[in-house]
Amino acid sequence: MFIVRMKKNYVSFSKATGVVSYKSNQTLVEQSDVVVLAVTPEMAKPVLQSVREQLNGKTLISIVGGMSISRLEEIGGYSLKILRALPNINVEIMAGMTALAANEQLDDAAKKQLGDLFQALGEISWQPETAFGIFSALAGSSPAYVDFFIDSLSRVGVKYGLSKAAATKIAAQAVQGSAKMVLQSSQTPFELIDQVSSPGGSTVAGLLAMEEAGFMTAVVKGIDATIQKNNQVD
Repeated sequence: MFIVRMKKNYVSFSKATGVVSYKSNQTLVEQSDVVVLAVTPEMAKPVLQSVREQLNGKTLISIVGGMSISRLEEIGGYSLKILRALPNINVEIMAGMTALAANEQLDDAAKKQLGDLFQALGEISWQPETAFGIFSALAGSSPAYVDFFIDSLSRVGVKYGLSKAAATKIAAQAVQGSAKMVLQSSQTPFELIDQVSSPGGSTVAGLLAMEEAGFMTAVVKGIDATIQKNNQVD
């Protein structure tokens, strides 16, 4: 069950999905064993404060960006069992990557059960909260960077006579297949690069040209900038 804010949102969602809705957050939390907090950071404090009494002893799953477990405990109550989750946008197609961290109130059995919920949306990675910043850059922001790369490849396809739709499909499938190869192979990405790179061949020429243009440096600088901006927001 979800803490919700606006009537027009929860009523329409309830009608569309058949999920039971309540007129107040207090009633909803009273009727729930597990509560998912998915609001903006500025709304988290007033929402938690409004249901602090009802939250006592419950399990809280927080998807609030930038709000630590210790801060959630301070606002919502120290008796809370808390799972902090950081999913990326690809959970929309059940291919997401989600970072998870829990407080000491949540035992191993509960962590396994809640982890399985997010596992249904893709892959999970249990991490200390100190790693959430780099996780956000690598998994949260990177879909935009990968999309940018795919779009760049497709534009080159258009340059050489392909339609944009055909070029995008070719590039996207190649990226998807390469990602699967990395995940399923025991080899490192660089070892997989060697499999595609014939001595003196066109792939090597392309890789050298990309590196000369600063490809890897651009990627590192992009992630650095993402982390720095996240730190400013947090």
